Amino acid sequence: QVQLVESGGGLVQPGGSLRLSCAASGSRFSFNSMGWYRQVGKERELAATISSTGTTDYADSVKGRFTISRDNAKNMVYLQMNSLKPEDTAIYYCNARGVVESTYSATYWGKGTLVTVSP
Repeated sequence: QVQLVESGGGLVQPGGSLRLSCAASGSRFSFNSMGWYRQVGKERELAATISSTGTTDYADSVKGRFTISRDNAKNMVYLQMNSLKPEDTAIYYCNARGVVESTYSATYWGKGTLVTVSP
């Protein structure tokens, strides 16, 4: 199976920046889409996604402040977060969708990393 491991979360003041990283490892895979979701309580929402060709989508709430990127050779996806606001506080989850072992499609989630924006 594929394992996704996030890193880079922490405590930051409003207006500050953080970079989240997600590393994929395990079975052979080819992910068409990777992204970041964030969760507050029971609600999980899309923050940003990126396709294998580099097409990106962002939630309106983060557009212009967050930038998603990926390194296919390293099986990594990143989320650069600038001008952070208290409402950005959430657990951020890495997500990947694609073909595993050249035989089946699957969706994987990381364990999450906590981002806290507070003065």
